[in-house]
Amino acid sequence: MPTRQQVRQLLEQGHDYPEIARRLGVPAGQAYLIGTGMPADGSDTYTPAERQRLGALPSAQHLLGLVAGNATPKESVLSWIKARASADAQMQAAAQRRDKHEKPKKLQ
Repeated sequence: MPTRQQVRQLLEQGHDYPEIARRLGVPAGQAYLIGTGMPADGSDTYTPAERQRLGALPSAQHLLGLVAGNATPKESVLSWIKARASADAQMQAAAQRRDKHEKPKKLQ
């Protein structure tokens, strides 16, 4: 397990977290956690003092290596949404009462 000192030395040498992680044999998010004491997932709210820690980034979620995806184009998701909307009697009744030429109101 790499130490905080190892991570900080590499930071001071100008390396970024992906490179530090590669050199130390750990994921980049783990290198960030070791170096700063803060998780890379953005789950916590930090004080101004914590944000000044050596190696702290404004946003570190990219270090987790997660790929963002939009599920809406998947046929299984569209089918599920259609089935749920069709099964909602209250929404179906509201749609029937609405003037066919009336544009839906935007949420504010």
